[in-house]
Amino acid sequence: MSVKAHPFPRGARVLVPAVAAALLLATTAACDSDTTSEGTSSSVRTLTPDHSEHEESPSQEQSPGTQQSPDAQQSPRTQQSFAASVSAETERLRQEAAKRLEGVEGRGDAVADVSVSGLPVAASEEVRSARVRVTNPTDEPAFYAVKVEFVDAEDKVLDTVVVGVEDAPPGRTVDAQANSRKAAGVKTFPRVAQAERG
Repeated sequence: MSVKAHPFPRGARVLVPAVAAALLLATTAACDSDTTSEGTSSSVRTLTPDHSEHEESPSQEQSPGTQQSPDAQQSPRTQQSFAASVSAETERLRQEAAKRLEGVEGRGDAVADVSVSGLPVAASEEVRSARVRVTNPTDEPAFYAVKVEFVDAEDKVLDTVVVGVEDAPPGRTVDAQANSRKAAGVKTFPRVAQAERG
């Protein structure tokens, strides 16, 4: 009678708790796995795109800025370097022209090739400028040494400026500029004092 009182055999009574325990462990593991997976997946979906957007987008936005920033920073230096280079070249030509004019008697052999005209300036400017136009009538490039005088209304010479024009092309007209600080603020008239073609 005692055997009939238990509907499950002895072996089955041992298996039920074992199966229940296994199911419980599997469910817990599955929940842990899902949580971890969702956390990682959520982390990837949430952080990685945002991270790439916050990292790559600014870098793309900053990349042009980074490329422009050196230009903006180098632009003044570049302009200063260019101005210094032009100034150095102008001084070199001036010195060369002054040397060539040292032994010239009279007005030189190229006065007919050169003309000058005053450039308009504001009263506040510290220089008086004149445009020097050189026309080379020969068949070869030539160096021109030109001495420009700035005179006032009474024909008094206020300043003398030497300008050099290198490799003036044959049959063409080129411009140079003569600048005077001494004649600044005064109504002056520039004129060619000497011009030598060499």
